[in-house]
Amino acid sequence: MSTEAVTPTAGLPAQARSPRWTTELRREDDALDTLAEEWDDLAARCRTATTFQTSAWQRSWWRHYGRPGALVVVLVRREGRLVGAGAFRRRGGPLGGLTGLGAGLVDFTDILLDDACADRAAAEFAAALPLTRPWHSLELREVHPEAAVQRVFEQWRGRRHRFADSLCQYLPAVPMDQLLKRLPGKTAQRSRVKQRKIAESGVEVRSTSPEEVPEALEALLRLHFAQWEERGVTPEHRTERFSRHLTESTAALVATGGAAVHRFWLDGELLAVNLVLLCPAYSGLYLYGAHPRLRERLDIAGLLFGAALDETLAAGIPVISLLRGQEAYKQRWRPDQLPNQRLLFGPRGPAPAAAARGGAVRARRATVHLLTTRMPRLKEALAARRRG
Repeated sequence: MSTEAVTPTAGLPAQARSPRWTTELRREDDALDTLAEEWDDLAARCRTATTFQTSAWQRSWWRHYGRPGALVVVLVRREGRLVGAGAFRRRGGPLGGLTGLGAGLVDFTDILLDDACADRAAAEFAAALPLTRPWHSLELREVHPEAAVQRVFEQWRGRRHRFADSLCQYLPAVPMDQLLKRLPGKTAQRSRVKQRKIAESGVEVRSTSPEEVPEALEALLRLHFAQWEERGVTPEHRTERFSRHLTESTAALVATGGAAVHRFWLDGELLAVNLVLLCPAYSGLYLYGAHPRLRERLDIAGLLFGAALDETLAAGIPVISLLRGQEAYKQRWRPDQLPNQRLLFGPRGPAPAAAARGGAVRARRATVHLLTTRMPRLKEALAARRRG
């Protein structure tokens, strides 16, 4: 085991220091495995923890995507009990630095802080972050505005920057008839007709046991590829490592109630499979696959969303998240919108790496803004010229 002790309560006023608080850095590749039990115990005491912060998800991701020697785990303990934890990876390239686990596969990046002592644990965590050299930085994508790591960001005494990131959307977890009241009259009426058609179609929804997960997810990916074949599928979803990670993490999550997999049968044929993530704060439909033929018969979005909503209500979860993206099938529900954030931490004093990365983020955002605002107008002008 490779551990690195960090000076307890470094950077805090003398009167706030206490020998009960200790921090350490773990860099061994199996650190997440050895910490699994403590990790999930802490996750249960952190109200902001999502599926992506569970031991099952992070261990699986690291096994299939991690680079040997690149793991950095920050731990905070109070009288020996784990009250703060976060896993990061060292990234290559000229600027290096740290980033969160998950890359583009996560909708929410965060750390874990015990709710009973979150502010103090955040201060200890900030003091333990290994960002002391000018070329050090930590960049976290897809951070919810109320995430635990926001407390660390506020405690950070070095350079820091906050940017907007992907837009996420949310709905209250209420029965479907109440949810339809959010919609305009004609839209609500059409949705009710579609829901009645689903109810009368004879579709059978079956929940999947942990033992059935591999077979179910194999079908999910097969249907997912068929569904998006003509419109293009996310390349990573076609890789063997994604399939292994998805299967391994989902089986563990289903076993503990952290996820649900539904299979939809119609006339004896499996036509759709979905994966719903479940955590105390909100649920989310993470991935699904539906046979193109099903689209001709039923409202696929209404079918899958209805099953996810039922699962969310049964679990007593107050909010259902539509996760990242602004697809049309999400907008029909008139969801509440709240963008995630990108947080950038740099050391005290000169921080060229953090400054360069912050500048790169600003440049990318300016380019995106230009393309999304001016390009449509340019296309309209060119089309008008051709018509003239």
